[in-house]
Amino acid sequence: MTDTAEQSASALSLTPELVALTVQPKPDLGFEPGWTLLSEEELDALAARHDEEAGDDPVWIFAYGSLIWKPDFDAVDHRRATAYGWHRSFCLKMNRWRGSPEQPGLMMALESGGRCDGVIYRLRDEDRRAQLRRVLYREVRFHQTTEMARWVTVRTDEGAMRALTFWAGPTGERVASGLPLEEVAPILARACGPVGSCAEYLHNTVKHLEEFGIRDRNLWELQKLVAEEIRAIHPQAA
Repeated sequence: MTDTAEQSASALSLTPELVALTVQPKPDLGFEPGWTLLSEEELDALAARHDEEAGDDPVWIFAYGSLIWKPDFDAVDHRRATAYGWHRSFCLKMNRWRGSPEQPGLMMALESGGRCDGVIYRLRDEDRRAQLRRVLYREVRFHQTTEMARWVTVRTDEGAMRALTFWAGPTGERVASGLPLEEVAPILARACGPVGSCAEYLHNTVKHLEEFGIRDRNLWELQKLVAEEIRAIHPQAA
């Protein structure tokens, strides 16, 4: 469930100062155990498949998390959009990236049910297959994650559109669905990996959603819980 940011003037509880307390140097341990990279040819084929599925229509990417604030592709247009039947969820367990074997983290993805307000970005037409390849390399570069890319219908002020997005994928050991926010918050307040902390990811996402006038109620509550957890871990920050 979402509300526009204008409905509340309160500031973020999860401040940059609190986020800084969660960031610490961590060694890069490489890929998740058992994961295998797509070959260059396999990545080319995946980009070609999605390009062909789009047909003559423009290719839009539905961003709901880090793709909003770090897209890693060249867009020529963007607009607010809503995906009905989907919601944001910190449900992907990880021992790398923003987590470690000692303190696993949780990454956000789309799961079925509810509503998700986000932003769609249109890829350039003249080299859209190359742009698709860039975003697919970023999001699903492993054999184990290719099914996370899928097309969804989103609603905009100009009507319904089809967009490529990235969801949690089929259920499995990697997906922790339905965790209450009270269980997610302690994980996000503690997990950190070689690219940064989970609290940093949450802060960036909420902050940039606010810039688009989007307030996700669950994320807004979660950032407050994470801020409280960090203060409990670091009493000097209270």
